[in-house]
Amino acid sequence: MSSYAAVEVTEQRVFRIVQRERVQPGPGRVRVKVEACGVCHTDALAVEGMRADPSTPIVPGHEIVGVIEEIGPGAEPWRVGDRVGIGFLGGQCGKCDSCRRGDYVNCDQQPTTGTSVDGGYAEVTYAAANGLVRIPDGMAATDAPLLCAGLTSFVGLRRAAAAPGALVAVQGIGGLGHLALQYASKLGYRVAAVARGTAKEKLSRELGADFYIDSEAEDPGQALRALGGAAAVLATASHGGSMAPLVSGLAPNGHLVVLGAAADPIPVLTTDLIFGTRTISGSLTGSSIDNEDNLRFSHAAGVRPMTEVLPLAEAEAGYLRMMSGEARFRVVLDPTL
Repeated sequence: MSSYAAVEVTEQRVFRIVQRERVQPGPGRVRVKVEACGVCHTDALAVEGMRADPSTPIVPGHEIVGVIEEIGPGAEPWRVGDRVGIGFLGGQCGKCDSCRRGDYVNCDQQPTTGTSVDGGYAEVTYAAANGLVRIPDGMAATDAPLLCAGLTSFVGLRRAAAAPGALVAVQGIGGLGHLALQYASKLGYRVAAVARGTAKEKLSRELGADFYIDSEAEDPGQALRALGGAAAVLATASHGGSMAPLVSGLAPNGHLVVLGAAADPIPVLTTDLIFGTRTISGSLTGSSIDNEDNLRFSHAAGVRPMTEVLPLAEAEAGYLRMMSGEARFRVVLDPTL
């Protein structure tokens, strides 16, 4: 077929299904037939009009699994028929200072899939060859959230560099947190889940948590200290104020890795950092080769996202369900439905 369906957004939450013509991919680029695309909170950058020119149509979505159906000049060694993933970071320029130092995540010319370039709310998408991710044989297309939510958790754990068998805490059991619990458990850590209320205790333990801390019933920092202190805490909830008590729960040389983007600051006592030599840092997803490491481990270890699958025509409803916090825990669009 010469045309394909795509979901465009303009302004704030103006969704429109359109037909586009397939074109030959340009130099160093590929055309991909989309098998599935996850719906991520970061899609709000496109959908809520948080772009330089929100009147320009953009196709959201950056958790994409598909099959290459055409390659442009210089896109080798990729071949037609290769099964690939496309994440938020859509390929590096190779020329800026960050790239020259091998820090591809912080490339200052990097396209962001579904925000600065079209993404995967479509039957077909286009991507830079140097941003593609190889999909392991047998991985389900609907596991597409591993390409962003999974990668973010996986890289955050690696950044924390906790010793084998150490206590790792995951704050916020949602789209990121339910995957972070699985990674921490599969990697052999003692795992504490931190969430408000007790509603997610049973699920947290099923996903690998050894301990559950209800942050409404007790101070989470004190609770972590009672367990010996956490070598690492992955903070996934989008609320800076809820992250602050976790700092005092870190063991000496412990590391709070912030994964959840919040509008409010994290108020921290300097003494909690100085005494104990504790660290707070942010972590932004990972490179395409990091993502291949992530997918291989996830597939081998059985790390899976919990998903709700919808047809492409219901992209708007899927986005609104994700933003409401009611989804358990990731929404995935399947263009074949």
